[in-house]
Amino acid sequence: MKNLGKSRCESCIIRHLNSFKALNKEELIKISSIKEIKSFKKGEVIFGEGKRLKGVYCIKSGNPKLSKMSDNGKNHIVKIASRGDLLGQRSLISESPSNLSAVALNDMEVCFVPKDHIIDLTENKSFIKEVLVNMTNELKIANDNIVEMAQKKVNQRTAKALLYLEENFGFDAEGYLILVLSREDFSNVVGAAKEAFIRTLSEFKKNKLISLSGKKIKILDKEKLQQIASFS
Repeated sequence: MKNLGKSRCESCIIRHLNSFKALNKEELIKISSIKEIKSFKKGEVIFGEGKRLKGVYCIKSGNPKLSKMSDNGKNHIVKIASRGDLLGQRSLISESPSNLSAVALNDMEVCFVPKDHIIDLTENKSFIKEVLVNMTNELKIANDNIVEMAQKKVNQRTAKALLYLEENFGFDAEGYLILVLSREDFSNVVGAAKEAFIRTLSEFKKNKLISLSGKKIKILDKEKLQQIASFS
């Protein structure tokens, strides 16, 4: 990880994707004067589970995986964040340590804003409302994932994960999903044993729903995957 030069928050279009959109120009200028721009290489830890965060991270580029360690020592990826997402918003409301870890899936650039300086903006009720709304949405997503893990089969969860990656991160000129995950990471997204996930991918390939090239995956039959993902 290394620190980079500054860019101006008040002229940054990324802020429109998160809670910072509620700040006025003067508040953004203040944030811009104290933030740090940091880069992380693929595989680097941004913060660990149980760490007390001293601020929030605004993603300029790249994607981190947000993971939770279960009691049996297995990691479950609860979210793959993207450009504009804020990491560590809970630290603005609570003094408790982070319940997730964040690790770069690819080379990343983030803006780190110290918590103490953000708290000075708490008189901005619109900003606090945006933070709370985002936290509520994250909690709803987490609750929905818990229900799906309990009620849906591995092939349903795999189909949904493939569709999610295409919808949120897109595909390249050859049709392969842009975000390339290791089989271990992908199985942790699905919430399945690696062996069960690999068997499911093989079945999808055999049935011509997807094609594989190393770690790269191409969706061939989106409609069928949608049927599998929604089957109950």
